[in-house]
Amino acid sequence: MDLVEVAPDERPPVCRIMDFGKFKYDKKKRLAQSSHTTKTKEIRLRPKTGQHDIDFKIKKAKGFLANRDKVQVTVLFRGREMAHIAEGRKVMEGVIEQLMDVGKLENSPEQHSRRMICTISPK
Repeated sequence: MDLVEVAPDERPPVCRIMDFGKFKYDKKKRLAQSSHTTKTKEIRLRPKTGQHDIDFKIKKAKGFLANRDKVQVTVLFRGREMAHIAEGRKVMEGVIEQLMDVGKLENSPEQHSRRMICTISPK
């Protein structure tokens, strides 16, 4: 056990009997817990996805952005949906518009064969 001065500026100074090694370990552990590694979460949509499903996924994406994670929005095209890319772009623009209050656009929507992808990062 060690005698540790806790508040040296107080009159009289405050001291405490404690295990100083354990105190330093706990302090280091608390600092390590507060750090956050940014992850990329993905939201997948299709041009025919219903509005309620889109709203639910937007709610989840806002939670990810509030947790300081990036969100990758992906619109998948299957079969004849490739002929209606404008529909997928409308879905993508609507999602981006609703997420702009909690995030900012990192990568604008780009078409990669059968996928349209954009990335939104937290503010």
